Amino acid sequence: MTASTASRPQLVAEGSPPRLRLSGQWTLEYAEAISQALSTAPRTIDSIDASAVDRLDSLGVLQLLRFSRRQGFGFDSIHFRDDHRDLVCAIEDVADDRPKKKREYGVAAALARLGFAIHDNGKEILALIGFFGETLVKLVRTFKEPGRFRPTATVYHMEQVGLDAVPLVALLCYLVGAVIAFLGSNILRDFGATIYVVELVSISFLREFGVLLTAIILAGRTASAFTAQIGAMQSGEEIDAIRTLGLDPIELLVLPRLIALVIMLPLLTFLAMISGLAGGLVVGSASLGISPEMFYTRLHETVEIRHFWVGLSKAPLFAIIIALIGCLEGFQTQGTAQSVGERTTSSVVQTISLVILVDAFAALFFMQMDW
Repeated sequence: MTASTASRPQLVAEGSPPRLRLSGQWTLEYAEAISQALSTAPRTIDSIDASAVDRLDSLGVLQLLRFSRRQGFGFDSIHFRDDHRDLVCAIEDVADDRPKKKREYGVAAALARLGFAIHDNGKEILALIGFFGETLVKLVRTFKEPGRFRPTATVYHMEQVGLDAVPLVALLCYLVGAVIAFLGSNILRDFGATIYVVELVSISFLREFGVLLTAIILAGRTASAFTAQIGAMQSGEEIDAIRTLGLDPIELLVLPRLIALVIMLPLLTFLAMISGLAGGLVVGSASLGISPEMFYTRLHETVEIRHFWVGLSKAPLFAIIIALIGCLEGFQTQGTAQSVGERTTSSVVQTISLVILVDAFAALFFMQMDW
């Protein structure tokens, strides 16, 4: 046997069930010979003895790793020489770090993505329900033991989610009220019913737009802030430190934010209603010939107080949704900056979607109840 022949990769099946015994040089130089040799190996192999291999490089290790996966036995069933062990461990650690497959297109791939999305959304719903139950238990315990309540943190978050949002809520609702009045007047003018702009603006803002616009603004502004704050604490292992100190993260981080939002969202909703009505009043007096006195009189005579209470009754529910989703997504952060960004985006999308969905069901309910 020549030196060239002795250095070529060789394998021999021994025993029953067969066990492969390798020899030669399993390196890049003999890549084609390695592939041919492994293709001729019996299909019933359950272990490999590579202790007689003279030289081994990363290609040889990868070929054996893929062969063991095709055969269905673990990589630990391959016996290497001690001086090859470090190389084998290094290759095994990075063997799975391959580029992601290209996105597949087609009906089967679309159905698979839809199934994964439904499964993930189902897990998110279950997690939100469980988180709501845990928060409710801690809230009841706080009422039983008032010493657990944290007024300083609650007032701080009331300022953040409430007072700091007043200019934005007032300005946007004022502009939306003016736009609704202006667009409604263009249609009602053709029927000689411009005066009904008062009812259009007042009922729409008292029942729907006031609370909905406020909730959407806070969903983008407050829910994202809650997620980013708690997510940053999760990344910095501050949540673990809080548990180590014997404190409850729900009581310390969630309840002050939840209580502050439940208190401030109805107040911001009331401000949004007033701002929307002010926008309609300004457009009416400036462009439609409806004086402020006429606007007030028409509002008092035609609009019932129940519209105000219907809109305001949805504010605490929206506040609970915003606070719970924002805090839950923060706790689900994995510990990296990318995860914080992904969870912040997810909290805004989930909050706005759920707020609009709940508002739609509430509108149908109140309509059926004739409220």
